[in-house]
Amino acid sequence: MSSVNSFEERQKAFENKYKHDQDMLFRILSRRARLTGLWAAEHLGLKGAEANSYALQVVDVDLDEPGHMDMVRKIKGDFELKNIEISEHRIEREMERLLNVAREQVTTE
Repeated sequence: MSSVNSFEERQKAFENKYKHDQDMLFRILSRRARLTGLWAAEHLGLKGAEANSYALQVVDVDLDEPGHMDMVRKIKGDFELKNIEISEHRIEREMERLLNVAREQVTTE
């Protein structure tokens, strides 16, 4: 009976760790989306409440589909509307940098 309880305890611990890891990943990716939105807002000349509003739009867009290309398309399109020359690759590199920043921020909170 003890080995069954031990197995159940380990299973519960693995489930709790998985849940925690998924929560952390969601928080990190959401933070990255917000930071990316603020970065893009700065390039678009937005400040204060407008920049925060834009960042929230980027967070919302990130929830549209798996992966980050939905954010890249939005930012690239918004940059093109303002005649700002920037490649998708440059946006993705910035998102990668901001992913590391977001990871650091979320794990130290």
